[in-house]
Amino acid sequence: MPRPTVTSRITIYALLIAGAVLFAFPLVWMISTSLKSPEQAAAVPPALVPTAHYAEIAGERVEVTLDRELSDRPGHWQVTTKNDTATRLELPRDQIETRVTPRWGNYPEALGRMGGGRVGFGTFLGNTLIVCVLGVIGAVFSNAVIAYGFARLRWRGRDAFFAVTLATMMVPMPVLMVPLYGVFRELGWIGTLLPLWVPAWFGSAFNIFLMRQFFRTIPEEMSEAARIDGAGEWTIFWRLILPLSTPVLAVAALFHFLFAWNDFLGPLLYLTRQETFTLAIALQNYQTQAGGVEWPLLMAASAVVVAPVIVLFFLAQKTFIQGVATTGSKG
Repeated sequence: MPRPTVTSRITIYALLIAGAVLFAFPLVWMISTSLKSPEQAAAVPPALVPTAHYAEIAGERVEVTLDRELSDRPGHWQVTTKNDTATRLELPRDQIETRVTPRWGNYPEALGRMGGGRVGFGTFLGNTLIVCVLGVIGAVFSNAVIAYGFARLRWRGRDAFFAVTLATMMVPMPVLMVPLYGVFRELGWIGTLLPLWVPAWFGSAFNIFLMRQFFRTIPEEMSEAARIDGAGEWTIFWRLILPLSTPVLAVAALFHFLFAWNDFLGPLLYLTRQETFTLAIALQNYQTQAGGVEWPLLMAASAVVVAPVIVLFFLAQKTFIQGVATTGSKG
């Protein structure tokens, strides 16, 4: 295979960098907007760097907003002071100083107002963690058990049942919404967190397929040796297969955590009280609680919600890539 030329390498790196910038720009814009004032967030043309304007008024340095440039006096602006008096003045542009001023106070203000003052950010975070942690435990355990049965045990109809399991991936969620809601209503679970994490304990076709393929790459001779030593199937699964399958278990856990953390439709359907809201539904409720959107505060709250997912991915990146890359296609 011929080695890539310098030109082809430069082209590949340029395309990768351009793609990375394109995908990272929304995140950068969200963080930038979260550090702006409401006036700058709504300014046209938009600016990426958060700035503020200051002027020396009566011997005091005061922050001002630029309302409009005076047409009859070129180089002069009508400004409004951002203090208790909120005075309107006309000042020459050279007396107005512009400085980079990130407004870090937007973050505590946004979190404090997320629940409308009745429910705090900690409640929403706690509800989300409950759904994520219990769901991850259930998803990893149930999918691993089912996948082991499909991968390492021989029983009549195994391949047919596996095909039916994969076929469930083609059933869209809107088809299941009404019957699932009816089931959860009969169980008395509507308005609680149970519908959001209990289904994870019953397996999912994608994770079953992922784990089955990984389990089939583990040499069968290891299981046979354990059986000769007197180990049962549960012992083989628990003490041999699972320790060797850490990468794929981490992938399944990460996939479900991301799904549960970002899930909006489920909480919207099943949660009825603000005390049980997750972060995803709390953000939407925050957006509409005052009839208008304060974009800096909304972006600050969104940045806080997104941050744990980004940190988790970077911490688990090596294991995640290893789990996906080593998932074989044997059989």
